[in-house]
Amino acid sequence: MKQMRASAFKARCLKVMNEIQATGEPVIVTKRGKPVVKVVPIKQENDDIFGFMAGKAKIVGDIESPVVPLKDWKIFRTPKITRPRK
Repeated sequence: MKQMRASAFKARCLKVMNEIQATGEPVIVTKRGKPVVKVVPIKQENDDIFGFMAGKAKIVGDIESPVVPLKDWKIFRTPKITRPRK
């Protein structure tokens, strides 16, 4: 882990931040030889709408079968055909 004095960090702050982002190596900033701040890169979050919930749900049981049995569905019942009287 890299260490640098506060005065050096102040003079080259943006350059140091770009290096931290590129390499991922944190930097400790010191004042009078004592560590004061640790500058670390942040983890980029995925802003994509596809797959953002990946791994956050668990599928339990059968997800293809209907909840209500098919025999209870009105649409599958055979209609009664009535013939008009002559």
